[in-house]
Amino acid sequence: MTEYPPAAFPHATSARTPGTTWQIVAWSAWDWGGAAFNAVMTTFIFTALYLTGEDFGGAAHATTVLAFAMSISGLAIALLAPVAGQRTDHSGRRKRWLGINTVIVAALTGACFFVQPHESFLLFGALLIAAGHVFFEIAGVNYNAMLLQISTKATIGKISGFGWAAGYLGGIVALLIVYFGLIKPEVGIFGITGADGMTYRAVAVFSALWILLFSIPVMLAIPESKPDPTMPRVGFVQSYVELYRTIRRLGKTAPHTLYFLASSAIFRDGLAAIFTFGAVLAVGSFGFKTGDVLIFAIAGNVVAAVGALSAGFFDDKFGPKAVIVVSLIGLLLSGGTLLFLGGKGAFWIFGLILCLFVGPAQSSARTFMGRLAPEGAEGEIFGLYATTGRAVSFLAPQLFGMSIVIFGAQRWGIIGILVVLLAGLLLLLPVKAPAHGAATRP
Repeated sequence: MTEYPPAAFPHATSARTPGTTWQIVAWSAWDWGGAAFNAVMTTFIFTALYLTGEDFGGAAHATTVLAFAMSISGLAIALLAPVAGQRTDHSGRRKRWLGINTVIVAALTGACFFVQPHESFLLFGALLIAAGHVFFEIAGVNYNAMLLQISTKATIGKISGFGWAAGYLGGIVALLIVYFGLIKPEVGIFGITGADGMTYRAVAVFSALWILLFSIPVMLAIPESKPDPTMPRVGFVQSYVELYRTIRRLGKTAPHTLYFLASSAIFRDGLAAIFTFGAVLAVGSFGFKTGDVLIFAIAGNVVAAVGALSAGFFDDKFGPKAVIVVSLIGLLLSGGTLLFLGGKGAFWIFGLILCLFVGPAQSSARTFMGRLAPEGAEGEIFGLYATTGRAVSFLAPQLFGMSIVIFGAQRWGIIGILVVLLAGLLLLLPVKAPAHGAATRP
C-alpha cells in the first residue's frame, strides 16, 4: 500500500514549530467571528426568517431563487478554491488574502442592510448571500492552511478542535445577542423596530461588525506565510495546469490523499445535511415550535462545541481516522434511532447526541487533511478539500427528498442522510491513516 511520501512536495520534511497560546486563541477568534455569517445570516436568522419569507414572494419562490444563487456559488467555490490556495502558497500572502476575503465577506454581509422587504429585492439579497459564501469559503482555505503554522503533529487535533468549538460558541453568543437585542422585543436596541424589515436589516449590520471585530486578532498574531522560492510565478489560467499536475502527482505518489478527499466529501455532505434539515425535521416530524428550534439550536451548538473540543485530545492520541470512524458510527446509530421514535423528548435526546458527534467528525476531517498537507502546498491541498466537498453537495439533499417521496413521510428523509454517512464511512475505512501523536512530532 502506498504511503504518504514527504518527498511528493517541496519542503515537506521541514519541521513545524508550535504556536503560542495567543496565536491559537487569535486564530480561533476568526472562527468565532465567522459564525455570524454561518449561523446568523445563512442558517437561523436572515435567510430563514427574512429573505425566504412572505415579503419576498412566498417561501417556495424565495427559497427557489436562493437555492439557485447558492448553486452558482457552489460552482464558483469548486472552480476557484484550489487555485486560490495554490497561488497564496506560491506568493506567501496567506494572511493578506485571508484579510482581504474576510473584509469582502463583511462588506457583502453589511450590504444586506439594503435588502428591503419586497420581492424586487429578492435576487439582490440572494446574490449577496451567495457571493458571501464564495469569499467565505476561499478565506476558509487560507484559514485552514494557517492551522499548520501554529500546530505540530502532536497538537493539531487539539488546536483544530479548539477552533471548531470557538466557531460553535461564537454562533451561540451572536444568536443570543441578535435574538434578545433585536428580534424578540417589539422595540430593540437603539429603538429599532420591525418596520420596513429594519430588525433583520440591522442584524446584517451587526453580523458584518462581528465578523470584522473578531478577524483582527489573527491579523495581528500570526506571521505571514513564506513564499515558495522554487515555484515560478504563473498566470491564472496556468494555475489550473499546475493544479492538474498536482492531482496527477498525488495519484501516483500519495493516492490515499485522493481517497480521503473522496470519502470526506461524501460524509461531510451528510454532516452538512444534519444542520440543513435538522430544524425542518424538528418542526415537521417532532412537534417543535419556532421558539423550541432556537433553544435547541443553542443547545446543539453547545454540545457540538464540547464534542469538538474533547475530540481534539483523542485525535492527537489515536489519530483523526479513529475519531471520524467512531463519530460516523455514533451518528448512524443515533440517527437510525430517530427513525422509530417520536415526540420532542426523543428528538432532544438523540438530536443532541447527533450534535455531539458532528463536531468531532468536522474537526478531525480537517486535521486528517492537515496531517497530509506538506509544507509549501497547504493552501492548494485545502483548496482541493473545499472543492471536493462542493462537488457532491447535491447528494444528501437529493437522497433526503427521494426518501420522503419513496416512503411517504418527512421523517423518512433521515434515511437519505444515513445512506450518505454510511457511504462516506465505508469509503474511509480502507484509507491509510496519516501519522499522528507525540511519537511523530517533527
